[in-house]
Amino acid sequence: MLFSVIAVVGCAVDLGTKQAIFAWRGPPPPIGPPNNEWWLIEPYIGIETAVNIGALFGLGAGAGRYFAALSVVAALGILVWLFRFGAARDRWLTVALGCVMAGILGNLYDRMGFWYETGMPVQWQSGVRDWILFRYGAHTWPNFNIADSMLVCGAIMLMWQAFMDPGAKPANASSGPKAE
Repeated sequence: MLFSVIAVVGCAVDLGTKQAIFAWRGPPPPIGPPNNEWWLIEPYIGIETAVNIGALFGLGAGAGRYFAALSVVAALGILVWLFRFGAARDRWLTVALGCVMAGILGNLYDRMGFWYETGMPVQWQSGVRDWILFRYGAHTWPNFNIADSMLVCGAIMLMWQAFMDPGAKPANASSGPKAE
């Protein structure tokens, strides 16, 4: 139940904010930098619509369908890990994987082209809508969205557990005596 709530609510917030921001600010220009900034805290935190046709930091541009397929495989892997191999018995893992699933689903929706409208550049068809803008001095962080944030939070939680509890047994490990 907890996993589903996190995954569904996280995905809904991601898709809702993308829809609202793109309706308010409009899509970015088809060529050139987005250049439709609106600052919450100028010049550090703002809103700027962008379409990422790649993956992390725009890597793999044009391979959106490939990334969509990887997303489906990752989502299925999470479900198997949770419910077949017992990770759902661990609350921390359940929350972490719920965050990751929310991010996967939010970006998968975009990669499948469900947001795409006729008249937009065809390369956007499998692109992901981004809108959160961070800038510090001359450095501008690549735009991202709530789904990306959910993925990062889930990944950090998974790493935290791996490093803070490296001796933990997997949920399905036997409880028999250790061999010495």
